[in-house]
Amino acid sequence: MKQYQNIIRIFMIICLVFILSQAKTTENDKDFKMCGIWRHGNTSRNLKYDLRPGCDFIRISGNEHTLSIQGRITAKCKESATILLDSNHSQYQSHFCVFWEPLLDLLIVEVNGQNQTLCGPNGLQGICCTDLSSIKQTDSNVYGIVNGSIKGDTITSKVIEMYTFRGESINCKEKFCDEASKMPGGPNMIEEAVMKSSKIGRVDLPCVQGTIIEMEEGFSGHNVTLLAPRSTQNNPIPSIYLPPCLKSVARTKSKVVCTYFTERTAKEYFKQKESPKSTRSILLDDIVGISVENEIITNLPDPVRIRFHHSAHPSNFSKQCVSWDTRKDKEVMWRSDGCETVSINADETECHCNHLTYFAILVQLKQRATVRHLEALTFITAVGCAVSLISCLVLFYWLCKKRKGKQNQSSLVHRGLVVAIFLLYLLFILTGTMANVGNKTVCMITGTLLHYALISTLCWMAVEVFHAFLLVHQVFEIPPPSWLFYLGGFGLPGLLVVILVCIGDIYGQIKIVPSDDVNNPYYMCWMLNNEKSRLAHYIVNIGLLVVVMSSGMVMLFYVVRKILKMKVLKNRYGVFLSIWGISCLFGSTWGLSFLDFDPFSEAALFLFCIINSLQGFFLMLRHFIMKRIEKSHESSGSSSGSSKQLMLQTHEKS
Repeated sequence: MKQYQNIIRIFMIICLVFILSQAKTTENDKDFKMCGIWRHGNTSRNLKYDLRPGCDFIRISGNEHTLSIQGRITAKCKESATILLDSNHSQYQSHFCVFWEPLLDLLIVEVNGQNQTLCGPNGLQGICCTDLSSIKQTDSNVYGIVNGSIKGDTITSKVIEMYTFRGESINCKEKFCDEASKMPGGPNMIEEAVMKSSKIGRVDLPCVQGTIIEMEEGFSGHNVTLLAPRSTQNNPIPSIYLPPCLKSVARTKSKVVCTYFTERTAKEYFKQKESPKSTRSILLDDIVGISVENEIITNLPDPVRIRFHHSAHPSNFSKQCVSWDTRKDKEVMWRSDGCETVSINADETECHCNHLTYFAILVQLKQRATVRHLEALTFITAVGCAVSLISCLVLFYWLCKKRKGKQNQSSLVHRGLVVAIFLLYLLFILTGTMANVGNKTVCMITGTLLHYALISTLCWMAVEVFHAFLLVHQVFEIPPPSWLFYLGGFGLPGLLVVILVCIGDIYGQIKIVPSDDVNNPYYMCWMLNNEKSRLAHYIVNIGLLVVVMSSGMVMLFYVVRKILKMKVLKNRYGVFLSIWGISCLFGSTWGLSFLDFDPFSEAALFLFCIINSLQGFFLMLRHFIMKRIEKSHESSGSSSGSSKQLMLQTHEKS
């Protein structure tokens, strides 16, 4: 039983320490907090006060009937009265506290848990009386104040009739800003102080300028032009639009505080860890904070709009709206979540945000994503695509002509791949023209079709791999139905694209910036540069390419081993053309896209453009070379059944 009692005692001590630590944190919120136990008689009691402007002294005294507060410590408050307190004649003592906040000119007395505001908040004060220290105590034998304390530190346990404290006159705003700059939650301290101020309109502090708006019933939105400090009055300052949905239906009135940090103060209160050199970034001069009294605002249907004015930046510098949620991060963490960046002109940027916190413009010192030698690559790709388009038409004609003779699935699979590649090259050539038309719908449709053609090309390459596996190993005595190949080559890509279209915000106009001429970007219709499009790109495009390449490389390795053992292909020329043709057929050349890293990035990019833009030409060349080899062996009388099978030609049995 004793063990359980000891455990309970330890638990109670831990809880008491926690409560005291929390209480101490709360005490620090007040500039002055004097508490004690007022020992009085069992008759009626009252609170008497007499307060005057100045900075001299404050006397806190207690006798049999009256708790008295008097002195000259306020900035503007001039109040005197006597308040009758609730009396319980069975009690001979009452707990009380005196709270003084000089910045707000606010004085509150709490007696037995009931608050009495003697001086209400009257805006943020400049010169105020603070640093109150005890200078005199008058002893008493029966009635008075017992266990008097300052911010939890006991002054004396004796019965004192009167405590006298003297203060010092200081610049309260400067002291407050200096203390806030040293605290991790400095911006929050400033915001709370401005919110507590009873003033509506402009609030001036050395570290920040604030504007308080009161939203009443029927609030229909409000435009706020922040007021700049005198030192920056000639410079444009941010403006804010508060939407109607900001007003809570449950509240009759709500206060909105807009705070404005200039360049000097922003560096003090929003110190951010330096970014890596490769992705260095800086904040522009101004930071704006918006908050609603006693509310956390998120997911607004109509966003708050903050327009920042700044100096013009070169076009190879990117600007992005960012915000810092002080409730989530103790350290400054700027994120772009929940904000949309709208460029108005070269020196104006507007942030559309669906939440309230601190907002700024982040400028990336690193150049935006640019492409070296874009003009040369565009020319090479255009020429290669044009040659491949003609080659695909010729090859498709010959494959259809062959179909009139012997029916076989090899021709069917080859025709599907040729059609997919033809559509890919045709749409790729047209995408630049469509992007410059200016119609978003047309560009979105073009981007969708281009993506479909790309997925279809990769799928038909996968079908080629699967068909080659069937030919080499003769898995089925009866070949699979033709519709199965069409379903994999044209049906599956259609399903994937339809899903992405239903998700929305995937396709549209994108901008590619050449590194040698950043003022003349290249526009094309493709997948947008946002989170959903990037996720779709990695899952669908990269994922499918990895599947096609890995299976294609395995099958290529297996077929090459067979080719090297064939007696009919002893010359190096035939072996090379066979391997190269199968590489194009299986999509192995698309693996060059994974070599986009130094020091191979530029060479890999050029090789990727040259080889893959000419893929249609290479397929046509392979077809005619294979036909020529087949005819030469037929004329020599050798058996070509096995060779045709290994070269991915038709292998038929009657």
